[in-house]
Amino acid sequence: MRKQEGVIKYQLNHTQQPISSLYSLADINAWRTIAVRLELIGQSPERYQNIGFGNISQRIDPHSAQFIISGTQTGHIEQLSPEHYCLIVKAEPHQNRIQSRGLCNPSSESLTHASVYAQNHAIQAVIHAHSPEIWKHTIALELPHTMADIAYGTVDMAMAVEQLFQSGKLTQTSLFTMLGHEDGVIAFGRNMEEAAWQLIKYLSLAIRIEPQRVNR
Repeated sequence: MRKQEGVIKYQLNHTQQPISSLYSLADINAWRTIAVRLELIGQSPERYQNIGFGNISQRIDPHSAQFIISGTQTGHIEQLSPEHYCLIVKAEPHQNRIQSRGLCNPSSESLTHASVYAQNHAIQAVIHAHSPEIWKHTIALELPHTMADIAYGTVDMAMAVEQLFQSGKLTQTSLFTMLGHEDGVIAFGRNMEEAAWQLIKYLSLAIRIEPQRVNR
């Protein structure tokens, strides 16, 4: 039986109030819309029992541990409004706790995003996409990955992400797959554009593999 997507597994302390209008959402929203059009973020009756998939986040500034992230189950909306984002005020991946503020609850993958940000202050953007092409060709593309027995949105996943960074496997690429999370891919970068181009680059490389196998 397929595990249900989009379920929040961490302890959430959420304050229901609008996030500050001082936070610019133009960049994050533009790149999220592109990801939706590429079907890397979204919602479809043919995928995951029609549960929304994928999410996106951005630090509020280079020196802060806080970040803006798309809300849970917003995949069906192509262009989000401010009420569809929330602020992660404090994240404690090892304690399985998230403190947030916004008019919607944060993404179920917020703990994983927080773990990525904690590894390097230069990381300013994270995209959690669902790409069957990249995911199934993890080995062929020699991509860093978390193991198949590690579920999304958990302390184990946060620790696995930390171990990937410590292993040095992410020095040459800013993308990894989660083998325990169907089609799950994480890309990150110094800005939204850098993270998005990592996804597009590996999507193109993955698509190239298919014809090569057919022609053999």
